[in-house]
Amino acid sequence: MSTPDTTEDAVRELLLVMPRLVGRIKRLPLPEQLRSLELAPRHLSLLSLLLLDGPLAVSQLAEKLGVAPTTVSLIVSDLSRKGVLVRREDDADRRRRIIDISPESRPVIAEWLSPGADAWRHALTPLSPAQQRIVVDTLLRYETAFSAATHSAPEDG
Repeated sequence: MSTPDTTEDAVRELLLVMPRLVGRIKRLPLPEQLRSLELAPRHLSLLSLLLLDGPLAVSQLAEKLGVAPTTVSLIVSDLSRKGVLVRREDDADRRRRIIDISPESRPVIAEWLSPGADAWRHALTPLSPAQQRIVVDTLLRYETAFSAATHSAPEDG
């Protein structure tokens, strides 16, 4: 892998790697136990947070996901009915509910999401914390720019 000489070289390289990356992620087989759940990307993000950070309150999940608490509540309700998530009272505040992955679902979800987390660890570990922040910030800026570009583009038809 060579170092890009210009921004255009870097863009070219990224435009080649991104479809391969997305294709590999899409081909990651969903475990048999999760196939009937109709999981969407928002479910994946929530499950990843709970797997990496442990049990969290709805408000904490909403803040980390950047969505409204009502959106998280709907996802949690859906996945709780399906036995993937469990809710319990917060010992410190009985009005709050703490959300976690059910003990039955945790091993299969961990096995399913581990390749992605392990690949990021492999890619980021050689970098300094400042360099890691640059990678994350760059991906976030790309997401924002891509979203803005696709939402402002005129529709065909």
